[in-house]
Amino acid sequence: MKNKLKCLCLGSLVGVSVLALSNCAHEPITQANATHSSRRQIADDSRTALNHLYAHNRAARNLGRKASGILVFPKIVSGAFIVGAQGGNGALFNHDGTASAYYQSAGASYGLQAGAQTFGYAVFLMHPSGVRNLNEAAGWEVGSSPGFVFVDTGMVADLTTKNAENGIYAFTFDQKGLMAKISLKGTKITQIHPGP
Repeated sequence: MKNKLKCLCLGSLVGVSVLALSNCAHEPITQANATHSSRRQIADDSRTALNHLYAHNRAARNLGRKASGILVFPKIVSGAFIVGAQGGNGALFNHDGTASAYYQSAGASYGLQAGAQTFGYAVFLMHPSGVRNLNEAAGWEVGSSPGFVFVDTGMVADLTTKNAENGIYAFTFDQKGLMAKISLKGTKITQIHPGP
């Protein structure tokens, strides 16, 4: 009976956390997140993470040279027990390497899952329209764009700048923790306006 009660309490706690994170894309939670964040810190962490990705993934480095914009989330924290939630902050880099805007990534999931992990991800927007759509959208759902491709290790060898001219490509990196699978499905990206 005590074990069932513990599981019920833990499940309820995770459920409440998921609801909070899934609403992160809306005011006032988004702005509360922004006021406790620093543009400089987000940009520095994101740039370091992107350089780490480039050092370990030649396909990402090649896409980065041609991309109109690169959205980098250096650390996404993810946890699940049947119901899962994940979130973190990142920066959008222009073609010239300057950070032009700041975003949060938040998502929720449901299914047979348990554990906790951290990881990072980068989204390469190969065409200026992708950057425009991201900047103009009130909230952008990862994978909602028809040209969106989640790059796994099997397709890295086939990916070149010639066959990746207009799409949106997402790479994950630096996975740590107990969950076996990373999923960006249902993740919502929303612009934030952090302090200096």
